[in-house]
Amino acid sequence: MKYTLIAASVAATLALTACSKPENQTTQQTQTEAQASAQIGSFGVDLTARDMSVKPGDDFFMYASGTWYKNYELPADKTRYGAFSQLADRSEEQVKQIIDDIMASDDLTPDEQLVHDFYTAYMDTDTINAKGIAPLKPTIEEINNINSVDALTTFFGKSWLHGTNSPLWGGLGYNRLDPNEYQVSVGVGGLGLPDRDYYLSDAERFVDIRSAYLKHIETMLSFAGETDTEQKAQTILALETRIAEIQWPREKRRNRDLTLNQIAREELSDAYPNFNWNAWLNAQGYKAPELNISQPEPVNAVIEIVNDTSLTDWKTYLTYHAISNNASMLSDDIYMANFDFFGKTLYGQQEPRPRWKRAIGAMSGTESLGFAIGKSYVNRFFPESSKTQMAELVENLRAALGERIDGLDWMGEETKVNAKAKLAAFRPKIGYPDEWISYEGLSITADDLLTNEHNLRKFFRAQELEEELKPTNRERWGMTPQRVNAYYNSSFNEIVFPAAILQPPFFDPNADPAVNYGAIGAVIGHEMGHGFDDQGSKSDANGIQQNWWTDEDRAAFEAKADALAAQYSAYEPIEGNFVNGRNSLGENIGDVGGLAMAYHAYQLSLNGKEAPVIDGLTGDQRFFLAWAQVWKEKRTEQSMLSQLRAGTHAPGQFRALAPRNHDAWYKAFDVQPGDALYLAPEERVRIW
Repeated sequence: MKYTLIAASVAATLALTACSKPENQTTQQTQTEAQASAQIGSFGVDLTARDMSVKPGDDFFMYASGTWYKNYELPADKTRYGAFSQLADRSEEQVKQIIDDIMASDDLTPDEQLVHDFYTAYMDTDTINAKGIAPLKPTIEEINNINSVDALTTFFGKSWLHGTNSPLWGGLGYNRLDPNEYQVSVGVGGLGLPDRDYYLSDAERFVDIRSAYLKHIETMLSFAGETDTEQKAQTILALETRIAEIQWPREKRRNRDLTLNQIAREELSDAYPNFNWNAWLNAQGYKAPELNISQPEPVNAVIEIVNDTSLTDWKTYLTYHAISNNASMLSDDIYMANFDFFGKTLYGQQEPRPRWKRAIGAMSGTESLGFAIGKSYVNRFFPESSKTQMAELVENLRAALGERIDGLDWMGEETKVNAKAKLAAFRPKIGYPDEWISYEGLSITADDLLTNEHNLRKFFRAQELEEELKPTNRERWGMTPQRVNAYYNSSFNEIVFPAAILQPPFFDPNADPAVNYGAIGAVIGHEMGHGFDDQGSKSDANGIQQNWWTDEDRAAFEAKADALAAQYSAYEPIEGNFVNGRNSLGENIGDVGGLAMAYHAYQLSLNGKEAPVIDGLTGDQRFFLAWAQVWKEKRTEQSMLSQLRAGTHAPGQFRALAPRNHDAWYKAFDVQPGDALYLAPEERVRIW
C-alpha cells in the first residue's frame, strides 16, 4: 500500500473523528505530586500538540502532533525541527552558559583555557575577515606542487589534515573478527553532493541541483584566483560523477557480509594494483599490518580513475574541496558563498546559524574540545539520580527483551540460547565516560582559527597512531555528553546514552511511567534492537562478526525484515521520492522492536495492576503518544530529500507510525479495518 502522510501536504484536509474515551474508566484522575511537576504538560506529554480532527488510525503522527505541525514556523536558520532539535537547542544554551563563565574568568584550568582560546579565535571575525583566504594558501600551494601520481597519492593520504576530499578514505576502526584489535578500514568517497543519486538521477530537481553546484564551484574557485572556472567546474562535476557511478548504493554498503574483506598490507598491491599503498598509508601515519577493504570492486575502479585522470584535473578538484570544506574557518565572504549552496540550495536553510552557535558546534565534536566542555556540562547539568534511574530502566528493558526472546515462535531453542547470551553481555554506558580524555600537548591560540583546527586534527591523529597497535580502549565514547543522541557499538556490544538525551521529552523522572517507557524506554529498546537488527545480528555476544543462527531461524528473521523493508518503502513524503526501506531497515527494526520491548517492560512495571487514566488517556494511550511525540518534526523539502537519499533513518513522521505493527496500539486507539494505517494481524511485522 502506498501511504502519503498528511504532514507531507498540510493543505489536504480530512474530516475525521478522534478516538473515543473508554466508557468504563474515568476521564480524569487526581495527579500525584510527581506527575504534577512533569516538565511537559501534566504528566509528560504535550496534549495541545494533538490534532483531534485526525483519526489516530489514519495518521498517528498528525493525531499526536498535528496542531504543533500546522502552527510551527521553521526558523530561517534551521532545516528541521523536532524533539531532538528542541533538546539540542537546550544543550547548546547550557554549553553557552559554561563558555560565558569561562570567558569571564581569570582563573582557568588547562582544558578551560583551550576552550577560551578556541572560542575567542572563532568569534574574532575582524581578524578572520582581514586574512581572507590567506590561511589556506599553504594547502593550495601544496596542491599546486603535486607533480606525480605518487605525490597525488600522498596528498590523498593527507586529506585528514587539510580537510580536503579524497576518492579513497581510510579510518581506524575495530577488527570485526577480533574487537580487541584496531584495524584500518578503506572505502570509496570523494563526492561533494550528499549521495550518488544527486549525480545520477535525471529527475528535474537533481538536474537543477547539479546546475547550482556548478555555479557554486566556480564561485569557490574564484576565491583562490583560479581562471577558466566554468570549465574547471564542469571537470570537477564530471570527475565526481565517475566516482558516483562506481560506488555501491547505500543499502549495499550496509551489508556487513559484503564489507568484511580483510587483507594483509603486503598483499594490497597484488589485489589492488597500480596504487602506491605505502605512500598513501604512510601519509596517514598508519602502520596497518592488516586492513579491511569495505568496497573491493569500487576500490579497484577508483584506482583506475586516479590513474587515468590528469594531475591538473585532480589539483582543481582538491583546490575546490579545500576551500569549500574549510569555509567555516575562513572569512565571511567565503563562508557565505559556501552557505548559499550547501545551506540554502541543498537543505533549504535561509540564514546561517548565529556565529556563537557555529562556534559551539565546531568545538563540540569528539575530535575537538567536546569532552573538555562535556566534563563541565555533566558537573553542572546532569544529576547523578538520572543516571541511577536510567540504569534501572535499562535493566527493565533487558529483562523484557529476555522474556520476549523466550516467547518467540519463529526462533528455535539453539538460536535463543545465543540471543540470550548476547543480551546478557550488553554493556550500558550512561551519561558520561568513566575516563575523560586528556588534552595535554594540544596547542590552541586565540588568534588563528584554521591553525587551531589543524592542531586538533594532528592531536587526535597522533592519539590514534599511538593506540593503533594496542588493545582497543573500551572506555572511549563515540559521542560527547552534551550530544542529544544515543548509539549501539556492535564491536563492543555496548549501548550508549549521553547525558543530554536524558531530558524531557525523552526522560523525565517526574513524568508518568507510561511516558518514560514510551519515550526513553523505546530509545533504550531501539539501541538494544540494533544488536539484533539485520546487520547487528551478524555479531555475537563478544562483538565478533560470525553467524550464531541456525539457517532456518535466519531465514525466518530475514523474511520478517523483508516485510518491514517493504512497509517503509511504501511511504512517499515527496512525490516520486520514497523512504528507502532497505537502507533504513536497521533503524526501522530498532524502532519496531524497541517499541515492543518498551511496552513489554511497561506492562511488567504495572505488576498486574491497571494503569490509571490521566486526562482521559489510558496508560497504553499515553505510552504510544509519548513515542509519537518524540518523533514530531518539521523539515524543509530539501532536507527531506537529503534524508531520503543519504540518511539511514526514516523521517520522523514515519518513525511515529511504528505502533501500527503492535496489537496494543489498535486496541488503545480503536483502529479498525478501513483506517489508513490499519494492517491485518498477519501483516503486522513482529520481530523482537
